[in-house]
Amino acid sequence: MHDVIRDMRMVAFDLDGTLIDSVPDLAAALDASLVDQGMPPAGEARVRDWVGNGSRRLVESALGDALKRPVEADELEACHARFLAHYHASPVAFTKLYPGVREAIEGLAASGLSLALITNKPKAFIAPILEHFDLAGSFGLCLGGDSLDEKKPDPTPLLHAAAYFGVSPDACLMVGDSRHDIEAGKRAGFRTLAVPYGYNHGESVLDSHPDVLVESLSELV
Repeated sequence: MHDVIRDMRMVAFDLDGTLIDSVPDLAAALDASLVDQGMPPAGEARVRDWVGNGSRRLVESALGDALKRPVEADELEACHARFLAHYHASPVAFTKLYPGVREAIEGLAASGLSLALITNKPKAFIAPILEHFDLAGSFGLCLGGDSLDEKKPDPTPLLHAAAYFGVSPDACLMVGDSRHDIEAGKRAGFRTLAVPYGYNHGESVLDSHPDVLVESLSELV
């Protein structure tokens, strides 16, 4: 077991860009919603730089890029609704687990650690994705971006998870791929661990100064 895990009692994981590469399905849903609105598709490459702030911000970024002007509220609501409908219809057609994820999750769960999933993705999509990959039973708590009043990089979801398991923040680890994960972890008093392969708006996650960086989550076990 990795040294960073030894004194931990709870590990919280981000989802998109950390456990799963979901951009192909997100991009397909986003492009379909843009086309529904009479706009050109954004394409997967741009979506990779926009993911991480929740579905509404994702759609707003795509609309702003397409319209080349500030997005009006009714435009955002209409396109966001279409995006959710398209994504709900096909959330895991092309999504894949990153290498080492299954080994890490199953190994940590077997060791007796409490595991939480904390994502900015709407909560309604969490269960179908975890069930598809047969990982739903590994997490004692799953929080989406709409589960609480605040989402990452605010520390509220992390502190909620620590309280839910009755664990002090200094015995918790936040695992993610982006500056939002690392900032949320630091603000919550968690230790932080980053992976370099996910979505971080074109920046190196090392710029956020995580406590630990691993190339693969399999290094945790």
